[in-house]
Amino acid sequence: MNSLYRWVEDRTGITALLHEALFERVPGGARWRYVWGSTLVFAFAVQMITGLFLWMAYSPSSQTAWESVYYIQHDMQFGWLLRGLHHYMAQTMVVLLVLHLFQVVIDGAYRAPREFNFWLGLILMQIVLGLALTGYLLPWDQRGYWSTGVATSLMSLVPFVGEQTQKLVVGGSDYGHHTLTRFFALHAGVLPALLVGFLVLHVAIFRKHGIHPKTLNPKKDCYFWPDQVLKDAVACLAVLLVVLFCIFMPVIFGHVDIETAKANPGANLGAHLTAPADPSNKFSAARPEWYFLFLFQFLKFFHGEDMERIGALYIPGAVMGFLFLMPILGHWKLGHRFNILFLFVLMGGAGFLTAQAWFDDNMAGVNRHANFLPGFEKTQEKLEASKGYLSAVRDADEEAHRAVELVSGPRGIPAAGAVSLLRTDAKTQGYRLFREKCSSCHNWSYKNDKGVLSGIISKSISAPNLYDFGSSAWIAGVLNPERIDMADYFGLTAHGTKGTAERKAKALAAKKEPPSDESMVAWVNENYSTQGKDKAEQERIANEVRAVSAALAAEAGIEGRMLVETKDLSSAQLKALLEQGRKVLASDDACAACHKFGSAGGLGTAPDLTGYGSKEWLRELIANPAHERFYADQNDRMPAFAKDRANPKNNQLTPQELDMLVDWLRGDWYKKSRAGE
Repeated sequence: MNSLYRWVEDRTGITALLHEALFERVPGGARWRYVWGSTLVFAFAVQMITGLFLWMAYSPSSQTAWESVYYIQHDMQFGWLLRGLHHYMAQTMVVLLVLHLFQVVIDGAYRAPREFNFWLGLILMQIVLGLALTGYLLPWDQRGYWSTGVATSLMSLVPFVGEQTQKLVVGGSDYGHHTLTRFFALHAGVLPALLVGFLVLHVAIFRKHGIHPKTLNPKKDCYFWPDQVLKDAVACLAVLLVVLFCIFMPVIFGHVDIETAKANPGANLGAHLTAPADPSNKFSAARPEWYFLFLFQFLKFFHGEDMERIGALYIPGAVMGFLFLMPILGHWKLGHRFNILFLFVLMGGAGFLTAQAWFDDNMAGVNRHANFLPGFEKTQEKLEASKGYLSAVRDADEEAHRAVELVSGPRGIPAAGAVSLLRTDAKTQGYRLFREKCSSCHNWSYKNDKGVLSGIISKSISAPNLYDFGSSAWIAGVLNPERIDMADYFGLTAHGTKGTAERKAKALAAKKEPPSDESMVAWVNENYSTQGKDKAEQERIANEVRAVSAALAAEAGIEGRMLVETKDLSSAQLKALLEQGRKVLASDDACAACHKFGSAGGLGTAPDLTGYGSKEWLRELIANPAHERFYADQNDRMPAFAKDRANPKNNQLTPQELDMLVDWLRGDWYKKSRAGE
């Protein structure tokens, strides 16, 4: 070994290099307050190493970026850990930067003759923030795409060259492939190279002037090795443990059990990945990373382009300018104290704005009524905004989960990219179309496991709740005298008791023939009410309702929805039940008096029950509810969404959208369990 060491020493002079690196004098001995610079170098080294491995699997194009990150997160061996380390270490670097800045200013290590080193530190801080900003976009998911769009839009506020600068960074007028490749080049090439260069200068000047102790320590001076190295190593280990804690938080806090995490770590641990970026699907909960939230909140105080320019450029520019002037001002003792006070006020203000931004977004989750706050009307407005934000976050989480479910399904990732799966997915697009086209009248709501009303809840409900539409349970509710006239069914429509009375009043006022009292509500009340009936009659009614519900659910043919009420029956019993229900449907004394069912009854007075709830039936109903097959002139406000078949451009829904909405209402979409996976 000695011979080998001498061989290396003769050719490299390694002993002198190690002596120069490790035997730096530390005035007053090693201290914990000196560890922040070393932890920053450690964090940067981790970023470089993890970044290189991520680079090996990452493909920077708008059609492959999300897909390659999905591969890293879900398929690559320990890819989730690699992403988690890179993601959380980037955030830890921002915290370490702030701590290092405080230590330097409080210790006075920014004053003469160390001004240049302080300025280099400020430049390094901006490079790190630039790395954070450019890295946010690289997964090319919904959150990064829309959040980065907000950030880069601020560039357009720069006087004279704003729009040109924005186009240069974005790579054109719109976000796309060029944006991603430019951000990747900045994140993986330009900014790291700059950071290394300025870091070398920073360390070189630091070594020239040495450590600046805050106070003279009676302890003897020591060398960097071994005392300070040991403290630095312990601090770096603590930083690594904090990052690992963040990665394993779901397990530590019990949100995910260990077995689930072990079975599928990519879905439960590491950095979050939302759905693929889709310019046609706005992500209204887009927010910058938490360390930029203070600026996001600060800009809310400025309205209009000119004022936004002040908030986004002039004030932050002035603050940064003052930071650069700190070494000059710190030349005087009073100026040094002012610098410390300024730094505490600045960070305190940033912390307050960050907390305020978080609270504004999560107010509805913290207090659903928020009536404890002053300015109730304004608070109410914020509360509604918070509800919208939390709803968008939930939708984004479900969409992200759905994207992973589709990608891991039998189709895999198509050549058009993962986003094409979501664009043609009935579960995703049907939900969105219902919110956009139907939720102004209809609810699609249910009570979850905790008894909380969930789903799509309209603020102005005036039509039936369509959750579980076509199931025997839903149809049984229509045939229930206690439920049919409620808001979940016909209670708020023209076919309910109140609606029928209003229609009669309007007809009389217009001197027209009033509508018949033979509404569905009246018929159900007359024929299926059990009040005052003996037990045998009550059982007959219950059996008939069960039979009709099952028969209509069978017409819909929705997998799983008919069997809710008939799962305990044998095939012969089920067949008998369906025959019984179909007889009632075809009876002139019952349903066929108003409805058509098969060859029985006629059109024009009530919806045709043949094929009720089937794909074809729903498609035609939504396309034109006023068709004689459905409500004809009894139609209650429901618009025709696809009536003009000859010119589909005139319709509110394209044929593909109509199919996806129908499939979503029927719950007919790809399910992982259905594929036997």
